[in-house]
Amino acid sequence: MPFIETRDATRLFYKDWGSGPPVVLIHGWPLDADMWEYQQPALTGAGFRTIAYDRRGFGRSDQSWSGYDYDTFADGLKAVLDSLDLQDVTLVGFSMGGGEIARYLARHGGARVARAVLVSAVTPMLAKTPDHPEGVDASVFEGMIDGIERDRPHFWSNFVKSFFGAGLLSSPASSELMAWTGMLAMRASPKATVDCVRAFGGTDFRSDMAAFRVPTLVIHGDADQTVPFDLSGKAAAQAIPGARLEVYEGAPHAIPFTHKDRLTEDLLAFLRA
Repeated sequence: MPFIETRDATRLFYKDWGSGPPVVLIHGWPLDADMWEYQQPALTGAGFRTIAYDRRGFGRSDQSWSGYDYDTFADGLKAVLDSLDLQDVTLVGFSMGGGEIARYLARHGGARVARAVLVSAVTPMLAKTPDHPEGVDASVFEGMIDGIERDRPHFWSNFVKSFFGAGLLSSPASSELMAWTGMLAMRASPKATVDCVRAFGGTDFRSDMAAFRVPTLVIHGDADQTVPFDLSGKAAAQAIPGARLEVYEGAPHAIPFTHKDRLTEDLLAFLRA
């Protein structure tokens, strides 16, 4: 299996398919590169070189004890772009993967980046603080951590229902599909799973948003129960000059699965523009 080594010698697994303009797909929590089950083949077949990698601690990448913070994640993304010498790349980040893009641009600049796409992303900030009173209370994230540490498979079996918007007529998902994402989730390090809740739940990306100086597409469902639209998709589009916001009416968090065809079409239209 192919791996890229980061500056602290952590090995990141990646899939590099096709040829053409490069697109890097950054997965969400607590999944891995295989979550792009529908988008990666479609984009590759449409003439793009697609690279999907497992974040440290997830999938087939090394499960280090530490390093589950956004500075380190951004450095991991840098290692992917540098090792493969990718130029004029489009970065596509789902959920916590959107934070990687924001921190990468702020920390390392956008010389290699041509476009960015935020899908159900956690940017610019989820946490409730004195200067962000509309945010999510810390008790929500602590409750998630408690559930994960108590019984991780059981936690996911409940969490996945809101992830997929179970019960929403606009978001049908089979029990088999939800079970498959559970298999991906269980491949992750339990330490990474917990630490990443603190990372995406507590990181403030508001100052990072100014680093988006490339055409940016923001895609979010207005029925997202996992990463609320007003805190994320709507706020991110307002914070990024010239960003285009695509609101999927009635859509939950798991857009790459529940709205896979529409997402692929929107990505291709943006890539070809």
